[in-house]
Amino acid sequence: MSIDTAYDWLFCGAILFLAVCMFLVLIRAIKGPEITDRIVATNMLGTMTIMVICILALWLEESYLLDVALIYAMISFLAVVVLTKVYMGVHREHKENRKRKGEA
Repeated sequence: MSIDTAYDWLFCGAILFLAVCMFLVLIRAIKGPEITDRIVATNMLGTMTIMVICILALWLEESYLLDVALIYAMISFLAVVVLTKVYMGVHREHKENRKRKGEA
């Protein structure tokens, strides 16, 4: 068994492990129960996708995939920030509505 075969098995195993983890995180993102769980699951899904892209860059020896991973990281970060901002706005609105109903 050569070192290349060992690396192939390692990369394949890592990608399969991450695929299973991504499936479980996707279930958490859909199921919830809280919106914060969904936001964290979305962030984890983006991070695991970046890891898969980086492993593929090593496995296929294609350096441009690292640039794709960096761009995906920026987009994933922006998505989580936007989701959090939207959630905070909705939470603040619900809080104000409860306060108004309590006063009335």
